[in-house]
This record gives sequence, structure tokens and C-alpha cells, in this order.
Amino acid sequence: MSNKLKARLASGKAAVNGWLAIPSGFSAEVMAQCGWDSVTVDMQHGVQDYQSMVQCFQAMQAHPVTPLVRVPWNEPGIIGKCLDGGAMGIICPMVNNRAEAVALADACLYPPKGKRSNGPIRAAMYGEASNYQATANDEILVIPMIETQAGIDNIDEILSVPGISGIYIGPSDMGLSLGMIPILDREEPVILGIYEKLLAACKKHGKFAGLHNGSAAYAARMIKMGFQFTTIANDSGLMARAAREAVTAARKAAGDAAN
Repeated sequence: MSNKLKARLASGKAAVNGWLAIPSGFSAEVMAQCGWDSVTVDMQHGVQDYQSMVQCFQAMQAHPVTPLVRVPWNEPGIIGKCLDGGAMGIICPMVNNRAEAVALADACLYPPKGKRSNGPIRAAMYGEASNYQATANDEILVIPMIETQAGIDNIDEILSVPGISGIYIGPSDMGLSLGMIPILDREEPVILGIYEKLLAACKKHGKFAGLHNGSAAYAARMIKMGFQFTTIANDSGLMARAAREAVTAARKAAGDAAN
């Protein structure tokens, strides 16, 4: 197994990530052909479950995207199961301190580096002999989400945990935890200052920083700021946005007859 996304990030290049809230292999297959470096199945806030995750991975397998999962929580059973199902990286919400980062790394990595149980049913091609177990620890991305003041305050100890690959910022929950409204493309000086602090910490520890964005323009701006791993909205949001734009354009062009 070879994680093209991990290699890209290690080279210093930025990656653009897709996000799947829709539990459909068909829409996953469409998204996988759109030029993303990776595509993440959202099992936390999307309406995905384990079976739909597997279907999305199967649909994407013919295309050169790295499959990731955002798990519902920092729980070793679901983390291990998602990796066994073929995820090449885990994004985990609400990691606030070193102990929680250690628990995440332990769940993602095989002994002696971690505590992951052996049984990669789909990741190792349905039981066929492979070198999966020998290479998984080197290829799996382990990505804690930083979403609270505690996570911000403890960023150095989180990034110092062996096995942690980088961080992923959830702007909505971060804002909510600081008494602000939960939105994506944030402009508050305090939030932008936090982004700079987290980017500096990642650079010091040799790790990448990721961010969820609502628009392509904001994602591009954040890449220039130093974020290497940027997500643009999600599949349902992009579909709704394109549909609204199409309807608006048709009504505007047609004039009174369509209004």
C-alpha cells in the first residue's frame, strides 16, 4: 500500500480534499473523478454509516484519490474498523490534549507503535496475503481535529505525540467554543491569529495543518497562508450551490416568463 496523499504532503505540496456527506457510492464515484487529492467520508456530521463508507471506498477505488474518514469520535473500535475497511487516514474530532492524541495514535497504529487490532479485512484485499501490516504504520495518516481552546493551548503536546501526522481545524466548533457563531470561512482577527499560532506550531514540529473551508477562494487564501490540507465544503453543499446557481441563471436569462 502506498499513500499518495501522505507523500504529497511530505513533499511540501498542498492538497485539496473532497468531503462526502451523502451515503452513496454513485455520488462518491462522481466526486472521485473531479480532481481531488483525497476524499473524506464524514461519519461524524454527515449521514454516512459504516456500510455506506465501504460503498464509497469501493466506488472511488478506480480513481487516484486517497480515501479518508472523519470518525464520529475518538473511539478505538470504530477507528480500527474504518481502517480495516480501507481508510488511508483518520480525521478525529475534539482532540484536546496529549492523552487524547495518544489514544488516537494507539487506535490507528499496529504494535509496537500502537494498539490497533489485526484484521484488515478489506484494506488487505479481503484476506489475501499482502504486506499491509508491515507498511500500514508508515502509510496511515493520523489527524486530530483542533476545535477548542484546550486544543489550541495544548497544541505542542498534541503535535509531539509519536504517530500524529498533522492537525485539522474545525472552524465552526472552534468558533462555537470561543463564544462565536459556528461558520466556516472566518474573518475574526482572533481566529486568524489562532490559525497563525497553529501553523507556527505545525512548522516547528514538522507536521502539516489542515482546514475545512466553505469556498474555493477561501481555501486558496488559506493555502497561501500555509495550510497544506484544505477541504472545500462537501458534496451535498457543492450540489446545492451549483443547483441554486443554475436555477438563478435560468430565471435571469429567461426573464419574466420564468419569474
